[in-house]
Amino acid sequence: MKKKLDFSQPLMVLAPLAGYTDLPFRTVVKKFGADLTISEMISSNALVYKSEKTLKMIEKSPSEDPYFVQIAGNKPELVRDAVLLLNDIEGIDGIDLNCGCPAPKVFNHGSGSNLLGDLNKLEEILSTVKKYSKKQYTSAKVRLGVNEKIPVEIGKAVEACGVDFVSVHGRTRAGKYKAPVDYDAIKTMKEAVSIPVIANGDIKDFAKAKEVLEYTKANGVMIGRGAIGKPWVFYQLKHGIEDISDEKKKEIILEHYDAVIKFHGEHGAIMFRKLLHSYSKGYQGANEFRDIINRISDIKIMRDMIENFF
Repeated sequence: MKKKLDFSQPLMVLAPLAGYTDLPFRTVVKKFGADLTISEMISSNALVYKSEKTLKMIEKSPSEDPYFVQIAGNKPELVRDAVLLLNDIEGIDGIDLNCGCPAPKVFNHGSGSNLLGDLNKLEEILSTVKKYSKKQYTSAKVRLGVNEKIPVEIGKAVEACGVDFVSVHGRTRAGKYKAPVDYDAIKTMKEAVSIPVIANGDIKDFAKAKEVLEYTKANGVMIGRGAIGKPWVFYQLKHGIEDISDEKKKEIILEHYDAVIKFHGEHGAIMFRKLLHSYSKGYQGANEFRDIINRISDIKIMRDMIENFF
């Protein structure tokens, strides 16, 4: 079977972000140059109980190839059942285990970055994914630790489970999204393991991505929050260009809007408000624009507003 990921070139990956990286956003990002897209984080629990909302979250667009689903879980049996369920769904190329989410409700449940505090548990859960998955790839998304940075130990634990690659966010769980990203620690992990390592954390633009790749020698970059409000960052990376015209931006914003409406229906207009808050950053009159769109829920009026503003 031909491998879908080519690590001979740095890989450009869209990070899974709850509430943002839904099918419409992933489709837009894929079109502009992301090599790999990953679903929003899915709870193994919700998957096993076949929650409708959850099943909708793992739907993918035909253009998303390769495509991974990211799961979170802390009980081997549940994780196994979630994997078996995903095995039956066509079009998923890999399963990624979330070992990095710092959100209290995920952490307190024993999932996400909680696993970094108990590497035996992490290996047990990750090995379960590896053992039962019939997909081409298995990967893990990690941070540098819970409070202490232990990049080498984490890298080796993940590697021992036989995964194809690891994505590492250069902060501890305690560092949330505020502490400076430790690219030295990412570099250290990269040197300690033989599997590919994808660098993640505060990679917001073309220049930063290049700098991080050169410094850490990572096999790719994963961009999450840096792509919100500017999904064209992947286009810039792919083509090595600094500038994107306002026309191009407008075209992308409208395409994203249309995709959201198509996928989420009427409610999409309201969902798109927070995205317009990001898209309008730096534009003249952005504050007034935000005030107006916060009161609009009509699909057609919202689209006209976007047309006129951008």
